[in-house]
Amino acid sequence: MSQRETSENPCSPRLKYHNKRVAVTKSFTFDAAHRLECYEGKCKHLHGHTYRLEITISGFVGEIGISVDFGDIKAMFQSAIKSRLDHRYLNDVLPKMNTTAENMIVWMWEQLDEEMAERGLISQGHRLEKLTLFDTDKFGNNDS
Repeated sequence: MSQRETSENPCSPRLKYHNKRVAVTKSFTFDAAHRLECYEGKCKHLHGHTYRLEITISGFVGEIGISVDFGDIKAMFQSAIKSRLDHRYLNDVLPKMNTTAENMIVWMWEQLDEEMAERGLISQGHRLEKLTLFDTDKFGNNDS
């Protein structure tokens, strides 16, 4: 064996560095239309948004120092949220609710929690820590 083959495994526990719970956040966008029912304001009329969703997941790192891969967070967002809401009329595709950001975020939490459970992340000690939903127009303006 060469010296290189006998040297320390590059994936040894030294890459882990710590045993603390850490959180990572990834941001995504999707486009959708909706209207608010029983609301007196501009949002009572059909209109659209480019929504931005920030997903924060915590967990303990594995042997190479990663808790949850950003690619896995993206896949969960695609499966649980984007595939069901992107370019849709939210009043038709969400459960019977007023499509306020407050109601939508709870529905999204439930979907992502279920997705995490199916992928085994919850049983590995991961948890959804925070979801933040922004409803912006395509120019990043929040004053509508």
